[in-house]
Amino acid sequence: MIKKVLFPLLFLVLAYFVLSYESAKEIIAGISIFLVGMFFMEDGFKLFSGGFLEKVLEKFTNSMPKSILNGFLITSVVQSSSLTSVILISFLGASLISLEAAISVLLGSSLGSSTTAWLISLFGLKIKISHYAMPIIAFGIFFRFSKNQKQKGFGNILLGLGFIFLGISYMVNGFFELKQNVDLSVYSFDGFFGMFIFSIIGAFMTFVVQSSSASIAIILSALASSQILYYNAIAAVIGGKIGSTATTLIGSTTSNSNGKRLAFAQFILNLVAALFGIIFFYPIINLIDYLSTYFEIKSEVIKLTIFVTIFNLSAVLIMIPILPKLVEKIKKMFIPKVKSWSRLEFLDNESLESSKSIIIGLKKENIVLYNNLIKAIRHQLSINDEDIYWSKKHKNIKKDKNHKIDKLYKDKIKNLHDEILEYVSIAQERINKDDFYEINNFQGITKQIFKLLKSIKNLDKNIDPFLESKNKDIVKEYFFIKEIFIIIIKELENISSNSNLDNIDKMYKVKTLQQKLISFDNLSSSQIEKLFEEKKIDAKNSTKVLKDISFSILICQNLIDIFITLFVEDNFLLLEEDENLN
Repeated sequence: MIKKVLFPLLFLVLAYFVLSYESAKEIIAGISIFLVGMFFMEDGFKLFSGGFLEKVLEKFTNSMPKSILNGFLITSVVQSSSLTSVILISFLGASLISLEAAISVLLGSSLGSSTTAWLISLFGLKIKISHYAMPIIAFGIFFRFSKNQKQKGFGNILLGLGFIFLGISYMVNGFFELKQNVDLSVYSFDGFFGMFIFSIIGAFMTFVVQSSSASIAIILSALASSQILYYNAIAAVIGGKIGSTATTLIGSTTSNSNGKRLAFAQFILNLVAALFGIIFFYPIINLIDYLSTYFEIKSEVIKLTIFVTIFNLSAVLIMIPILPKLVEKIKKMFIPKVKSWSRLEFLDNESLESSKSIIIGLKKENIVLYNNLIKAIRHQLSINDEDIYWSKKHKNIKKDKNHKIDKLYKDKIKNLHDEILEYVSIAQERINKDDFYEINNFQGITKQIFKLLKSIKNLDKNIDPFLESKNKDIVKEYFFIKEIFIIIIKELENISSNSNLDNIDKMYKVKTLQQKLISFDNLSSSQIEKLFEEKKIDAKNSTKVLKDISFSILICQNLIDIFITLFVEDNFLLLEEDENLN
């Protein structure tokens, strides 16, 4: 409802200014070009980095200082705190980093956004950057049409940089031309009333342009052309923080639980910064005046940039001591009331922003699918907890099957299988070339898990009639099939649940289990051959039993192979492959 009323109203106001003032066209065009530049910069760094940003965030966020430093450096280079936020949300969704690490990166990102103000005040307003913008855009277009992803990304970065320079140039020229017709400085106010009015203006402006960087660029340009007073510009910056909280909260409404938690943390950070700026408004200004006198700084634009830096830094310093308690509180928020395990838990729209998060999410979804396959096998073959934890008196008791539950398992696993494959098909365009093999591998595992469910159903159809046989030797051999599954499932569950095992231990235990399977196969073959020689079973039944046992061994081998891929680290698997090749 708000959007339906607000956007037409904004459009009418925009149209009035464009038609009434020639200079307003230049300012609005400058804002538009600046925002287009930000978009190209974000998109360019996604393509050009080739997952580098994701790797940095994954490897160097294991402590708060590292997380804050990386958030600062990435945002300073990329010039987009929103890109950093998008990557963080996708990483949280895939459980690639903790919530505390993500919020720490967010703190660094907030501080890194101050570099935008420094770039504009030191270069954008002092140099005729429109002269540099055109060649940069020309080179950007050249690289933009390359088929190579990194060159295309580099082209987008150049286009973004060129458009940002051009946008700033238009805004500065527009404000200077506007001053000749309309002097906005006459509408400036002193004292707390002025701070209140311009805080609202700053909040509204940031909410409309949906970019704190664009908002700061407008304020700096207006201050440079003396269209607003220094104090009012500071108030507008504070208001911009409040406006960005509204942007963050609205943007999080369509996000998942982790996205909402991160957005709420950003809301708290922005609110703390705004309150700090309002409460310590005059002490900060006095400090800046002292520093300006000491370092002989006369430019009010530089003074405002110093304020932006102190403003952001203070909020980060305030947040650091309360971060652990804040994380504990936020973790308890935005918990879904109903969560069906057949829906994707680790893959969502945010995951599409990063190949790395797609890979991790896909692996985790396959683990969910695999665990539920084990549950389905246990149900299908009537293997209960007593069997798994080895109670001899229960192992030969045949239990009634609930075919409704059996159908439910099948439907749920099928739904999850279909959703994973559908997601991968949608994600194809977003996947880096280097990650195709790994993603295709996990896609193959998804299909293999579902095939195993069908195999188990077919095996169970073969087993059921023989369990009712009057021939005790045949019944005994078919119970042996069940025992094979009991041993395999028990061992795999022990390996996966034991956190003390490293990859070497896991592989050793898995290889031991594979050797057991071979011995089971040999044992069953010799046993069936012996029963046939003793004429306890006929040729037809002996062939049937051997076939079903071999089929069971093959299913168990597939279960183990999938287990290795999902539960043993990739680097160790590569090492194992290298050793095998040598």
